Amino acid sequence: MTDDTFLEQIQWNADGLVAAIAQDAGSGLILMMAWMNRESLQLTAREGRAVYWSRSRGRLWRKGESSGHVQRVREIRLDCDADAIVLQVEQQGGIACHTGRRSCFYRVLRDGAWHNADPVLKNPGDIYS
Repeated sequence: MTDDTFLEQIQWNADGLVAAIAQDAGSGLILMMAWMNRESLQLTAREGRAVYWSRSRGRLWRKGESSGHVQRVREIRLDCDADAIVLQVEQQGGIACHTGRRSCFYRVLRDGAWHNADPVLKNPGDIYS
């Protein structure tokens, strides 16, 4: 993609960010939510690899740069209000969450409390050593 005019159609928040949801292209499972700025969305579209803006690090974050769990982007969708992105991805290594789980959405509300519903597939200490 060489024409970046698509960036002008995004409704960026006051911090210049847009919510980005990563969804497994095969199963439809929601893997994670992160933020993108103009540069990260532009790079994602160009490289075909998920690039986010890390608010905690204050810099671009290529998903998988330290874990090896890269997200290959198959499709980018924009919602009707132009303020949220869905990335349909192929999740390399089968783990999207820094906790070692497939999805960051592993907690379920039952009886007024959050419970871990999905197993840790790999110890985070083994991923980020």
